[in-house]
Amino acid sequence: MLEYVKTILMKVSFDRRLFEKELRKALNLLIPDEIQVFKEWCYSKFSGKYEPVLNKYFIGLAG
Repeated sequence: MLEYVKTILMKVSFDRRLFEKELRKALNLLIPDEIQVFKEWCYSKFSGKYEPVLNKYFIGLAG
């Protein structure tokens, strides 16, 4: 599932609204062990463009 949600985020990263929607969905699909890996990947790929969006969903999230 982790690779699937990464693929989806890459495909929608051109649009902030879609990116946020798919990020939210991804967090509901992943198991807790995958979320930390996903968080690190998201920040490495998208922090330049979507750091406020990432912070909205990852700050305060366990892990």
